[in-house]
Amino acid sequence: MKTQPQKRERVFLIGTEKKQNEQISSSETMEELAELAATAGAIVVGQGVQKIIRPHVATYIGKGKAKEFSEAARQEKADAILFDDELSPAQTRNLEKVFECKVLDRTSLILDIFAQRAKTKEGKMQIEMAQLQHILPRLTRMWTHLSRQKGGIGMRGDGETQLEVDRRRIQERIRRLRQDLEGVKRVRTTQRQGRRRNNWPLVSIVGYTNAGKSTLLNALTGTSVLSEDKLFATLDPTTRRLQLPKNQNVFLSDTVGFIRKLPHQLVESFKATLEEVMEADILIHLVDVSSENFREQVNAVTEVLEEINANEKPVLMAFNKVDQMPQRNGEFHLCREYEYAVAISAKTGDGLEKLQAILSTMLRPVRQCMELKIPAKEGAVIARIRAVTEVEKEEYEEEKVYLRAHVPQHLRREFEKFEEKITQK
Repeated sequence: MKTQPQKRERVFLIGTEKKQNEQISSSETMEELAELAATAGAIVVGQGVQKIIRPHVATYIGKGKAKEFSEAARQEKADAILFDDELSPAQTRNLEKVFECKVLDRTSLILDIFAQRAKTKEGKMQIEMAQLQHILPRLTRMWTHLSRQKGGIGMRGDGETQLEVDRRRIQERIRRLRQDLEGVKRVRTTQRQGRRRNNWPLVSIVGYTNAGKSTLLNALTGTSVLSEDKLFATLDPTTRRLQLPKNQNVFLSDTVGFIRKLPHQLVESFKATLEEVMEADILIHLVDVSSENFREQVNAVTEVLEEINANEKPVLMAFNKVDQMPQRNGEFHLCREYEYAVAISAKTGDGLEKLQAILSTMLRPVRQCMELKIPAKEGAVIARIRAVTEVEKEEYEEEKVYLRAHVPQHLRREFEKFEEKITQK
């Protein structure tokens, strides 16, 4: 028996243009909201934008404008209304009365997308906790059909009782999810400690959603992590080994994509995942320069890094998708704005060698410079040094070979019997 394809919801988008925030135009944020809606599986049938000084307490956009948009949405037979900003529970309640259909805000939409994308048990737990934290203050609107849901003297009825039961159940579920995620956190810590036993640095790729992080991970490591031209295509972190050209081994980690107005509940819920970023020695900040709004996207990523206290880490700015730029003069100007920067195309491989070279330079302080004198007959030792270290200088002195090499900390003991002196650099 064939299953009927699920009907796609018709949605009407509503955004605001605030006079005090002119850095990002309303058209840009509405384009992103439309892309989010499409990612969630909806069909955008119309949109409206209102200029406001401050949000209206009861309806966010003002009652008059709400009625105007309501008529437009009704003409387009919209099933739901999507707001680009976060609404309070009261505002959502009031707007649903005006629009006479479901009203969702940006946070609800992003949570829905994450729920669709979550594949692993950990990802599903993180999303469930974020959703429950979002639902908890909005429970009341689910019981508006009950006449005594407000509570108080003479008003304690079945509605209030059921509301409290639901609230307690949700709080208990959140508590259990927190405990389970603490277990995930401990497992991840153990995994990191196992990796750290190799003394290999951890490099995390961060960036705006759909910037090409998984594509870059695949291109550098030769793996096949899911890579799609979709928002939030991957949620769970993936870590792979990468050997840089100068024999430096590192762990390279892909992370969840960031976005403007990333719901605080998601940042909190994904702390276990984002620890890969917090524990990293270096961050590769991947930027989609083919996007007209890439500078605002850079700011959005920076804000999340500040929120998780990872903004002080060394950063390599990687300006991706240069193959899609009609003219490439601008990329060199961009690179000059940062201490460490490179223009690349993760898709074509352009610039990846330079990226790895810069990464090696940034990681050099992690190694120790050793000056070694090795008998020429110890050919196996000399070959080993060339294979696993970065040899800066090599000279032959009678029956000995002099080598100045940058050696990973965990290999220092292997060569220290040949060490003449240690040079601090």
